[in-house]
Amino acid sequence: MIQFAWPWVLALLPLPLLCRWWLSAQAPVEQAALKVPFLDDFGQAKSQLSRPQQQWPLIIASIAWLLLVLASSRPQWLGEPIEQMVSGRDLMLAVDVSGSMSEKDFVLADDWVDRLTATKYVASAFMTRRVGDRVGLILFGTTAYLQTPLTFDRKTVVTLLNEAFIGITDDDPATSIGDAIGLAVKHLKNEDDKSRVLILLTDGANTAGEITPLQAAQLAADNGLKVYTIGIGADEMIVRSFLGNRKVNPSRDLDEKTLIAIAEKTQGRYFRARNKEELEAIYQLLDQLEPVEKDKQFYRPMSELYPWPLAAALLLTVLIIISRQRFR
Repeated sequence: MIQFAWPWVLALLPLPLLCRWWLSAQAPVEQAALKVPFLDDFGQAKSQLSRPQQQWPLIIASIAWLLLVLASSRPQWLGEPIEQMVSGRDLMLAVDVSGSMSEKDFVLADDWVDRLTATKYVASAFMTRRVGDRVGLILFGTTAYLQTPLTFDRKTVVTLLNEAFIGITDDDPATSIGDAIGLAVKHLKNEDDKSRVLILLTDGANTAGEITPLQAAQLAADNGLKVYTIGIGADEMIVRSFLGNRKVNPSRDLDEKTLIAIAEKTQGRYFRARNKEELEAIYQLLDQLEPVEKDKQFYRPMSELYPWPLAAALLLTVLIIISRQRFR
């Protein structure tokens, strides 16, 4: 449908007629003329030729004025209503990008991949499903920084997550879990939404940062931020060497005790992901624990139409000017 943003402008349509009525006509200027005795013989032919010539500029000018007023009222085309679901939930994902995340103990498409690659694969699908949530991304290693602020643009968040790499924060292999939680609290504490959630994924222990994980967890609890923690990494791997095969625990540095304490203090939960299947199951469970609400909002796409009548009015004005120059 078509609507007018400023319909009151249409009241200006009779303005030229009012000006014609209110303002007195200009007295004709007398000019010297050559009188021809037999000029009356051409009177009828002159009136027939001059009358259409005098009327068509007035008609074109009236149409141009109509188009100009129509353009000034800002006609707009409103499309069909489009449904948009909004859940009112703020969800922040904090991903460990320290050196230990380069451990290749996950299988993806029959190939051994590092932990960060598996995290990208599973977390990207999770973020894509969060229709209606505002999502954000924090990357942390020795330092933590906000990669993406809260946004409804899940596609951009997924893109920036997939562009992350080991050591993107710094070359130091240390991990600052406390700083990551503190950064999430900083960016979520002033939000008025009903549900604020942080999903923190790491494979190690807190070895850097300005604040300890438990202090950050208490800060999160005080500000109503629920934290779900995920410990990632296999429990054992077979390593081949010159002395034969031996079993190793690639997750020996994982501080599960602290991650459990963080989750309990903030009324969240702790999960353990030893392979891709368990990691996928965790994110599916998170979908159930923090379901996407079905609050619906509608918006109608709008297109401005005023350039068309405005262009037509300008074109007719140019034609009038050219015609006056030609017949002057």
